Amino acid sequence: MNPATLPALLAHRAAAHGERAAVVCGKTELTFADWQSRSGALAAALRAEGVTSGERVGLCFGTDRWTEFAVAFLAVLRAGAVAVPLSDRTAPAGVTHALTHAGARLVLHGGSDAPAGTPPAVRALTESIAGAEAELPDLDPRADAQILYTSGTTGTPKGVTARHANLVHGCTLDERRRPLRHSRTFLHAFPVGTNAGQTMLVNALNAHATCVTAPQFTPARFLRLIAEHAVGSVFVVPATAIELLASPALGKASDSGGLDTVRLVGSTAAALPQPVALGLCRAFPHAQIVNYYTSTEAAPAQITLLFDPARPESPGRPASLAELRVTDADGNRVAPGEPGELWLRSPTAPRAYLGETDGAVFQGRWVRMGDLGRVDEDGFLQLLDRERDVVKSGAHKVSTLQVENALHAHPKVVDAAAFGIPHPVLGSVVAAVVVPDGELTGTALRTFLLDRLAVHELPATVVFQDTPLPRNEGGKVLKRELRRYLIQDSSEAPS
Repeated sequence: MNPATLPALLAHRAAAHGERAAVVCGKTELTFADWQSRSGALAAALRAEGVTSGERVGLCFGTDRWTEFAVAFLAVLRAGAVAVPLSDRTAPAGVTHALTHAGARLVLHGGSDAPAGTPPAVRALTESIAGAEAELPDLDPRADAQILYTSGTTGTPKGVTARHANLVHGCTLDERRRPLRHSRTFLHAFPVGTNAGQTMLVNALNAHATCVTAPQFTPARFLRLIAEHAVGSVFVVPATAIELLASPALGKASDSGGLDTVRLVGSTAAALPQPVALGLCRAFPHAQIVNYYTSTEAAPAQITLLFDPARPESPGRPASLAELRVTDADGNRVAPGEPGELWLRSPTAPRAYLGETDGAVFQGRWVRMGDLGRVDEDGFLQLLDRERDVVKSGAHKVSTLQVENALHAHPKVVDAAAFGIPHPVLGSVVAAVVVPDGELTGTALRTFLLDRLAVHELPATVVFQDTPLPRNEGGKVLKRELRRYLIQDSSEAPS
């Protein structure tokens, strides 16, 4: 009993229990019945506007308009078109690139004005156009349904296409098999236009629990929502987890019993530093901490890793290793415990880059993750680093993840990022940018790191800053900006 498309799943949920809340955002609530009727009306209006099957339609919404985005996304799919989700936090140049690259001539949005960066040839529309009548097409599960743009942390964002069958994989029409049955509600603060955000949208359609999304993320507001909605499942990225653990509001929420309902804390989008994972265990003592390992290219392929506080060096042990492989540079599987490149196998129609054929990333249903890691003899996965982030310093290769874990272990380090910068003799050395809590000197930090890192792993340059690290919409640190700053202005970096 599996739906063929997300619109088919919505129709089923609306018929089964239409008055149940599907998405709650601030004071706005979207029931399944309203989701079905509003998306149908908007889909008809899009067809009346001349939208044809396979046409790309941009969607640009903020986190305070998640219910409007949910309606617009399903409307585009029901109209037979291809949704191109974008956050309203996307820089104007990014909006221009995505809409132009996707070939969109329409963009749906939730504001009073067109999103900044909308090309002149692209019409900006809102849900207010709903009202026209038009016949909706039958949907082919094999047809494209979504184009999601990558984070662009190392270059120009690429469009990743997904078919209807890809988006709906794992969803069910069987009420007994709905995920998150231990929760009445689940909470997230992910922006539109990210793979994590799209996962939450599918959860809103498929899960037993109601989706609650924070209109604006602050630690105090997020913690208050947990108590107000008796949240059972919380979804974060490392950046929000770090903010939560550093907030004075956490202690108050814990003392009042406001976090007692949480049974699952899921982290995605980037590697969760070991000290942060341990901090989440302490903050949510009744919850299982879970790391979700996937990517925009690989989804819905995903490895669910149950974090074990007794093995903090690993994000967790997968329930099954059948969809994960670790290979050498030639694609051969390596022995347990040996490092190699990580690949995930898609259980359904795999995704692809828009207008490109990339055999280095997509090989059949296997997707290259761009990470280095290993699986030990006990089945625990260890992430060593992003391939592009490994620092080759003299004869050594240094994992920036290991350096960041050591930095986060210092009690006065709120956030930190490590990366390589050029060196005239060694080729590259490790540099770090640290956000401290109060006074912290480079000497004190290096003394602390001596017990945790080898000499060649110690940051040669440490810069302290009071402002948060630069991150993209998905919460990933923009290391290229930090690297550019240090290279261009190295005179400000203490030795």
